[in-house]
Amino acid sequence: MSDLIVIRHGETEWSRTGQHTGRTDIPLTPRGEDQAKALAPWISGRTIARVFVSPLVRARRTAALAGLPIAGDAFVLEPDLQEWDYGGYEGLTTPEIQRRHAGWNLWRDGVVPGDREHPGESIEQVASRIDRVIARVRAALAEDRGDVVTVAHGHSLRTLGSRWLDQAPQFGARLRLDPAHVSVLGLEADMGVLRAWNLVPRST
Repeated sequence: MSDLIVIRHGETEWSRTGQHTGRTDIPLTPRGEDQAKALAPWISGRTIARVFVSPLVRARRTAALAGLPIAGDAFVLEPDLQEWDYGGYEGLTTPEIQRRHAGWNLWRDGVVPGDREHPGESIEQVASRIDRVIARVRAALAEDRGDVVTVAHGHSLRTLGSRWLDQAPQFGARLRLDPAHVSVLGLEADMGVLRAWNLVPRST
């Protein structure tokens, strides 16, 4: 049975320092590029039928370095996989935000509006577009031609994990996902199941 492979992009300068990186389009660090390359032996051991990738450069570069197909019918550039738009919290760390708003938690408290490029999103808006991705992934898995891969961002993929398991998006708070780590989701009796989460991939 085919699986959904979930890959968070490799390290960026902002992920290294803990800054919230929504729509700001920054590249991988050299370490992030090495992390992405390290995914390739594990990827090569699987049959990949479709790849859905966020349009942001850190995700596209991770997919390319991991050896995933990034052209042709198998490749889908998927805007709905973009990271949570953090609005006025873009570029800030959690401690910086909590100095302004004591006890702030993204999953519970959300974000404040930002500028024109970063207007911000509610958790419900993020979940709505992730639900659209899941519908497309399920359709691809139904063809049973191999695994489907999503390459995207920490909070958008944690939301995907929650919704795949039919949980409220806030459940993503409990699904830690580190840069260039891999998770595996599947289906049993048409019900979303968790096979593995937040793994450092090893070649098979």
